[in-house]
Amino acid sequence: MYELLYEAWINEKKSDAIQGLPEDFYVRIIGYVKKLREESRMLDERSVKARVLRRKVKNVEAMIKELLWLRWEKIVHKIFKGERVSENVLTLEERQWSRSLALLFEDFQSFCDGVLKGKTSKPMETQSGMVVLRFLDDVPAIVGADMRTYGPFKAEDVATLPSQNARILVKRGVAVRVELSR
Repeated sequence: MYELLYEAWINEKKSDAIQGLPEDFYVRIIGYVKKLREESRMLDERSVKARVLRRKVKNVEAMIKELLWLRWEKIVHKIFKGERVSENVLTLEERQWSRSLALLFEDFQSFCDGVLKGKTSKPMETQSGMVVLRFLDDVPAIVGADMRTYGPFKAEDVATLPSQNARILVKRGVAVRVELSR
């Protein structure tokens, strides 16, 4: 596991692009760190083996921390440049961060556009993280981010969907967000 972490860390440092990681990378790393700490507790603190293991744990923690920050910075940079982050190089956890950050950035851009047009923009997301959409095309039933089934939808239908799904449908041009009035 140390070799996998080391290789991921080195590759991330060498490249400007986000490097691919297995989807379960962080789950495996967490297990590895737990195992190292358990081993450390079983040893006599004054032994050479315990000191070597403590040093190894510190090295592992430093690599993990730098790897996480490098990847986070690359994700943020791509989103702020308006570029799409390829989800196939991200872990499950990173996909969620990336989606949330992209939604936040889109909301901020919409707010800025509204301010520049002299309009107050109303939030399009309900309190529950749902978004109201009007469909422009027929769309088959989908499984939402909340694991519920939505649809099928016909053109001109209006529905409330999880914000992650709504964003994708809007980007594909099959739906538009509906402004909510208060």
